[in-house]
Amino acid sequence: MITALIMAGGEGTRFWPLSRKDNPKQFLKLNDEQKTMLQQTVERIAQLVPYEQIFIATNDSYQQAIKDQLAEIPEDNIIIEPLKRNTAPSIGLSSVIIEEKYPGSTMLVLPADHLIKDQNNFLDILKKAIMTAATGENLVTIGIEPTHPETGYGYIHFGDKLHTIDGDSVFKVENFTEKPDLDTAAEFLKDGSYLWNSGMFIWNLNSILANIEEHLPKLHLSLEKIREALNTEQQAEIIKEEFEKMESISIDYGIMEKADDIFVIPGSFGWDDLGSWPALERIKKVDEQGNVVVGKHYGIDTKNSIIHSTDKVITTIGLDNIVIVNTDDAVLICDKKRAQEVKRIREILSEEGLDDYL
Repeated sequence: MITALIMAGGEGTRFWPLSRKDNPKQFLKLNDEQKTMLQQTVERIAQLVPYEQIFIATNDSYQQAIKDQLAEIPEDNIIIEPLKRNTAPSIGLSSVIIEEKYPGSTMLVLPADHLIKDQNNFLDILKKAIMTAATGENLVTIGIEPTHPETGYGYIHFGDKLHTIDGDSVFKVENFTEKPDLDTAAEFLKDGSYLWNSGMFIWNLNSILANIEEHLPKLHLSLEKIREALNTEQQAEIIKEEFEKMESISIDYGIMEKADDIFVIPGSFGWDDLGSWPALERIKKVDEQGNVVVGKHYGIDTKNSIIHSTDKVITTIGLDNIVIVNTDDAVLICDKKRAQEVKRIREILSEEGLDDYL
């Protein structure tokens, strides 16, 4: 039995001002497709997992948008987190709920807003990860073969080979590294034993819950209380009550960096997490001047820039390596090399009480 959990609660902060709290990246159509990133993710995994076994983890603010975009997903499969507590509590809650419906199943955990170009290869790698997760208490992740020194991704350092499945190697994970500086990322690329951390995980429900019990005992106790309240009138109240007690911690830091049987399968299937505005250069047409233009733009001596406008005509003179994003109520202008800092702009707006612009 295979189940899938799609993580769809993020705010897509680095795609501001197009991505907003009430309409984040997973609900946008960024890669010239007629479907949103979330719809593409579900459609992709539905080739492997039936719709009734696909679950969506999100928050109450996005519940209606998910219902509107994913009519094929049962409403009961939308798992609502009452508070933001990072990925470990989210995955823990979802694991308990899915286990009640599909005990002993192998769960795929996938982000809602990533681009996958080679879907057949991607599904093939997932099948091999499922096979690996079926052994003992193995926790499996998919690592992306790096193509350049990237500071916006975490890295997975792999060691000894466990085995090979139809030509694809499965390696023991040595450690995880958060987003490195450029020099470190260049060293990782040269070393050859590092992969980008895709944030995709595959494990048996029993395995991940056993690891939560061992490495995050307080979270385990809360999940046990939630388990007892499932399908009762107190379910929503208990979930909220327990979430308020939970530490905000990622699954990488809380479990993957501590557990013993962690394995990674390298993948090369046209993956992109579309983490910031320069990612558009990898998925959209680039003109003769090296610009990516969405909307109307007229420029003189403007090159290597990202220009995105939802309504107004954008005109430029003498620009190079700039990001310009115009929406009906906000404009972003930044050096393309500093596009990762857009998240900080949102923090400044929040600190100033300008929540209407978030």
